[in-house]
Parts: sequence; structure tokens; C-alpha cells
Amino acid sequence: MAKDSDSTRRLYSILVPTYNERLNIALLCYLLFKTLNDLDVDFEVIVIDDASPDGTQDVVRQLQRVYGEDKILLRPRAAKLGLGTAYVHGLKHASGDYIVIMDADLSHHPKYLPSFIRKQLETKADIVTGTRYLEGGGVHGWDLRRKLTSRGANVLAHTLLWPHVSDLTGSFRLYRKPVLEDLVKACVSKGYVFQMEMIVRATRKGYTIAEVPITFVDRVYGTSKLGGTEIVQYLKGLLWLFFTT
Repeated sequence: MAKDSDSTRRLYSILVPTYNERLNIALLCYLLFKTLNDLDVDFEVIVIDDASPDGTQDVVRQLQRVYGEDKILLRPRAAKLGLGTAYVHGLKHASGDYIVIMDADLSHHPKYLPSFIRKQLETKADIVTGTRYLEGGGVHGWDLRRKLTSRGANVLAHTLLWPHVSDLTGSFRLYRKPVLEDLVKACVSKGYVFQMEMIVRATRKGYTIAEVPITFVDRVYGTSKLGGTEIVQYLKGLLWLFFTT
């Protein structure tokens, strides 16, 4: 059981943005429930679906009948509105004092959540973030070109922004809810740059950040949302953060 020093039981809200994740969401929920039930913590899974045309919401409603509508909350939106605003939307419906954000495509395995929770309990960190770039971390399923691109993007971000974390572009994190609420108010990015801006602003505000090594696994089902447009947005966002933070 995960407890604070005052022995009060915690509630973890897990925010999962989805777009065309019908083939992944059921397995993700199974792994989440298995992992967190074994850990004996209270949790809720909040699915923020951006009007997926593939039937993702229908699958989530079936999962609600299995696990309960109090454990899986479907909070859809009318259109594909961006990753950053998806977290803002999910946060409005979160009851937990601790918020986990993770991808729906199984690239972030729930098996790492106990390490996130233990690290936060040990360090009292405001944010615990998964990293591919510490000992024990890595990437599975990427070719050499994509690995070099990712590493280059991370090195470039470190050179310009000095974020004091090893993996600035990761998106598997645990936040104290008040910290996340403060950061989303300060952030203006809406797409993939949002994750980078969150960490940069957290360091500028003096929040404490701890890291847990993870292995990022490339998606098995579905199509990656990352393309040329997102890469251009990343580079623009990197320069904007350099000049404004």
C-alpha cells in the first residue's frame, strides 16, 4: 500500500489521451488494473478520447462494464484538439492527489508505475519522470535512424534549455496534482512540445524532479502520431522556449 507519512491513503488518477487506440486500450487497462491492484493502491483511469473514428470509445464503454464506471472514466472531446489540451481536460475530471500521464499505445508499460510511486514516496519529489537515458533505461523497436533522431533532439534540447533531467522529451510521468495544475496554467504549447515545456517550466519554478529508468517500446498496433509536422513543431517550440524561459 502506498501511503504518506501521515498514513492517509492516496488516490492516483491516470490520464490516458487516445486517438484511434481501439486495439491497445483494452490491454493497457488490463495491465494497469493488474499492476495497481497487486500494489494495493486506489486509482482511477481517465480516458480522454478525441473523437476517434475507429471505435475507441465503444471499447472503453465495454471496459467500464467490466471494471466499473468509477474506475474507468471516459471523458471524450468533440475533435482532435492536441495532446496538451487533452491533459488539461483530463485534469478537470481527476479526483486524485497524484496524477499519472502516459500514452495509450503501450509504449509506456504499467509495470514501471510501482517504481514511480516508490520513488515519489522516497524522495517527496513534485514530479517523477521516466527516462530512456539512465542506466536501466532504453528503447525497444526503433531502428538506428529513429534512435539517433531522438537522441539528437534530446541533446539539442539539453544544450539550449538546461532542464536538469536526462530525458526532456519523455511523456511518462507522475505529478503531484497541485504542481500539474500550476504547470498547465503556465504552459502555452498544445502539441508534442507540451511535454518538453512542462519540464522546462517545472525546473524554472524550482519544483523537484526525480527520474526512473524505463524502456520505451514502439507501438505494436496502430499508426504512430509522430510525423514531419510534429518534428517541425518540436524545433519551433524548442527555439521558442530558449528565447522565452
